[in-house]
Amino acid sequence: MFLNERKAKEQIIAVGKRLYEAGLAVAKSGNISCRLDDNKIMITASGSFLGSLSMKDIVKVDLSNAQRKNNASSELPLHKLVYENFPSNTVIHCHPPLINGYFAVNDSLEIFTFETKFYLGNVPVIKQDTPTVTKPNEVIDALKDNNLVVLKNHGAVVIADTFRDGLALIEALEEAVKTAVVARLFGNNAKQSTEEASCSKESRPEDKVYPMFSAEHIKAIVDLVNNDKFILEKGKELNLTLELAVKLDDTNQAYKFVFENGRIIKLENNSEAPFVISASRDIWQQVFLGKLDSFVAVTQGKMKLDGQLGQLSKWYVPFTRLFQLFKEVKFK
Repeated sequence: MFLNERKAKEQIIAVGKRLYEAGLAVAKSGNISCRLDDNKIMITASGSFLGSLSMKDIVKVDLSNAQRKNNASSELPLHKLVYENFPSNTVIHCHPPLINGYFAVNDSLEIFTFETKFYLGNVPVIKQDTPTVTKPNEVIDALKDNNLVVLKNHGAVVIADTFRDGLALIEALEEAVKTAVVARLFGNNAKQSTEEASCSKESRPEDKVYPMFSAEHIKAIVDLVNNDKFILEKGKELNLTLELAVKLDDTNQAYKFVFENGRIIKLENNSEAPFVISASRDIWQQVFLGKLDSFVAVTQGKMKLDGQLGQLSKWYVPFTRLFQLFKEVKFK
């Protein structure tokens, strides 16, 4: 739902204050924006203090003629591209010091908790050479894989339907960085300790290429799942017994998997199941390529889940392995 101008300004002011109070924004760094309608946005002005924004620090921009005027943030081109490429209604770009420090010396996030894996997944890190984003297309490409992207030496960018969802991701990343740093203090060469990280990754080269989401493509995945020792062991241990469907929004094509103790005993061409995961072709392509974690995609709103995510999460470990197997089957 779009906001009117006054409500949009009030929310941007509140977000800036929260970022500042949480130590996620300092001085004149960072910028915030939100949609007013399909063509217009509100964005913070250049040189404004996010921690003490006033109404005059937020300007309206028409995206159909989005030149940097009215003192809009220098990052306006990035915000414009976000709104042109995604249905998200909000953008937050801030410079948290811990996130900046961690990624100044690391190219990826060490994951130590299920919560980090569940909500953040693999956070893309984009090299940044200047104080202003000069290659916004690289950020846009990364946002296709995750709603949260780190700009090396330049903070983080998050897109979301609401500011509340965006703030949650920024705060989760800051917490994940703190956890990684503390883990290193407690022990040298600390490693991820979750069970799915320690399971062996059996490479299964597959010469045949299937049309994506075809019956042959899905059947090949089912065969891999039913021959994977880790999934079968964990499925039996956790009583992985349920019906789960996947659906391609573009064509309404769907497949239902009937699991029994970790094994898929039946595959049907319908979506009549207690749990249905659906998305566009572009999103499914990222999932099948292994670039987008399905749990993360659901929590970030890139994929839709009909059913309770909390109920599926008890089978997080075997399902994570299942999603890893997707990329073993070649498709076109």
